[in-house]
Amino acid sequence: MAGDPNVVIRPISSIDEFHAVEQLQRDVWGIPDLDVVSLYQLIAVQASGGVLLGAFDGEDLVGFAYGFVGLERGRTVHHSHMLAVTKEQRSHGLGYRLKCAQRDFVLDQGIEIMTWTFDPLQSRNAFLNFRKLGVVADTYLPDFYGSDASSFLHRNGTDRLWVSWHLSHRHVRDRLSGSIVDEVSGDHAVLVSVGSSGQPVTNDAGDAEDIDRLVIEIPGEIDAIGEADPELARAWRRHTRKAFRAAIDAGFLVEDFFVAERSGQRVGSYVLARKSNLRLW
Repeated sequence: MAGDPNVVIRPISSIDEFHAVEQLQRDVWGIPDLDVVSLYQLIAVQASGGVLLGAFDGEDLVGFAYGFVGLERGRTVHHSHMLAVTKEQRSHGLGYRLKCAQRDFVLDQGIEIMTWTFDPLQSRNAFLNFRKLGVVADTYLPDFYGSDASSFLHRNGTDRLWVSWHLSHRHVRDRLSGSIVDEVSGDHAVLVSVGSSGQPVTNDAGDAEDIDRLVIEIPGEIDAIGEADPELARAWRRHTRKAFRAAIDAGFLVEDFFVAERSGQRVGSYVLARKSNLRLW
């Protein structure tokens, strides 16, 4: 995905650029100064092996990716803590470009796994992460940042999927090359579906031992739902939280995400497969 050819991605290198990263955090997430990752932390992490890449349109910072080295399940990983893009640059592939640039940087360090978290009710993020990049997830974290986080994006709690991006695995290389399947394969059951009025409907999966795939649907625009009907948004959180946790506890992992139009609604569908069928760790 080429995106805007005028936007250049490179490491953050000057004090003014570090300050611009601070400001972009405020602009994108609406967080107070107390919650901004400061220039001092950004400089220290970058100097000690972390990654801080900026996307520049001329001299203007229009996006960044920030992460640091971590240890998970006994393996060295890179944890991608933040990725931000200005409103004007969204839907132009810049998030994808930043992730790919971050991947190149991390592979050059000899690290093969990148992890991060995201809100599983955010359809566009799910599409980027699972469809375009090829992450998988076997960990669901209720209210990871607490129930009253400061950002306006956290009005419906801070549940997160912890995703793993196995940078050299065939699953990832296929996604980056555009080799993807457009439908759910094998026997599957829908745990949560989008009802005719946009409400979450929980279904009985039956005997999960005979099912290859599970599906959890989400609405395409949870932020719009949260603005118009906060209680409906909270219902989506409750239903999907229960479904993800039950499926993961039963030995499934999230491996894909589809988007489709149904009766005038944009519907997202997570696909979960048996963890034993895709060994990565």
